[in-house]
Amino acid sequence: MTSDPKAEVHKLLLFMKRRPDISVGAFREYYETRHMPLCMRYMRGATRYFRRYLEPVEGMAEPEFDVITELWFTSRAPVDAIIATLRKDAMPPDVIADELEFIDRAKSRFYAVSEVETDLGDV
Repeated sequence: MTSDPKAEVHKLLLFMKRRPDISVGAFREYYETRHMPLCMRYMRGATRYFRRYLEPVEGMAEPEFDVITELWFTSRAPVDAIIATLRKDAMPPDVIADELEFIDRAKSRFYAVSEVETDLGDV
């Protein structure tokens, strides 16, 4: 990772919902101990891999997604290739089979993102 704030970074966000029969804790545990290590086999070209788990808020409706997975790349080409693969549902069979164990795949979404940052300075 570079400390240059002007370094070009291309990001892919994947939004995933757990299966209804899986608890929030079991979903997170499965993702971290089983799914993430499996997906690491396919991370060529990625420079960072985050899982951002949504925390339910008491009194609010359950979130549409349980995790936002964020992948960083130094060029747009791998992002476009992954999106093309996801659009065709042509991911590796072992990843699909694993997702069926804990993810409601019909609710999954994915997006390339552009970022704009505002320097808050000494606000």
